[in-house]
Amino acid sequence: MSDPAGQPDLEDLFFEGSDLHGEGRHDEALARFERCLEIDPDYVDALLGKAMVHLGRRQFDDAIACGKRIVELTPEDVLAQTNLSVFYQRAGRIAEAEEAAAKAKVLSWKRQIHGGSS
Repeated sequence: MSDPAGQPDLEDLFFEGSDLHGEGRHDEALARFERCLEIDPDYVDALLGKAMVHLGRRQFDDAIACGKRIVELTPEDVLAQTNLSVFYQRAGRIAEAEEAAAKAKVLSWKRQIHGGSS
């Protein structure tokens, strides 16, 4: 589906990319996620999708770069820090993985203290 200006719907592109990634069609999935990011460079879901494609391809530096961007965009998001920790861990960068995991834990504690869900 397109918007009135002829631009593809961002969510449709994202879900297409997610489906393609699930089918193992990584080049096509990556193209959909990158198209999303051309439309909206701060679209966190597309950044995460792109990171997961890179992770599956063992392109750890690319996955980490996406993870860092997600953390920049959503600095209070526990899952963003957790994902970044996983990306570092898969790259064998254990000290950085532990640092990101610790940040996620602190964010989770802050949420609990302030009455939010974890």
